[in-house]
Amino acid sequence: MYAVGRLVLIDAVAAAVALAVWYLCFCRFNRRKGAKALRSVEAACDGRAQVVETDWFSSSQVQAKLRFSAHWFENARVTVRLLPRPLPARWLFSLWRRERETITFEADLDYAPAFRLDVLRHCWLSHNKKRIVSGSRDWTIVHPGPVVLTTRTQWTRELPPVVSTLMTSRGHSLLSVRFRPQSPHLAATVALEALSDADAASGFLNVVRDLAAGASTSRQ
Repeated sequence: MYAVGRLVLIDAVAAAVALAVWYLCFCRFNRRKGAKALRSVEAACDGRAQVVETDWFSSSQVQAKLRFSAHWFENARVTVRLLPRPLPARWLFSLWRRERETITFEADLDYAPAFRLDVLRHCWLSHNKKRIVSGSRDWTIVHPGPVVLTTRTQWTRELPPVVSTLMTSRGHSLLSVRFRPQSPHLAATVALEALSDADAASGFLNVVRDLAAGASTSRQ
């Protein structure tokens, strides 16, 4: 009985050590990945902005404040959300839910938007054309242009410049966009994998600038 209890204790200690090593290793991995993402954003600003403060809220979420030399944005910050790798159960659950690592840019504009707008860009794609063709029905496959589904019954004059920017090819990688009269006025989220290099990060910031310009144009 004593031997069995001793083996159980040894197994428990070994499991605890393994979990501790797992946690520390993946915490370090996430910190390196988060820091790399922030460096990519700072490099994409091409000297016009720098990271002035970084806070890790958890092992999978880091937020950094950006200070722009030009008056592009006020109170700008970037939040990187990574998969919870240090916590095995949560990591497996996030993989099961197919969660994505994201980066969100938030800032205030020169003039607060006079409207509220939430845009979610979610698409269903089918890669199995044989299954469709082999069905009993005769399918006609059409490749449409951009389609807008909205809950608004009427379009106000503030919306067309913003929506036009979102419907351009440069904005295709955005996962969500939010405009609010309250701070932060603008929030845009993109998949972290879409910012694979400095050029991609620069393209993301250009889209954000275009969105801000569209919101400002709507006030004129």
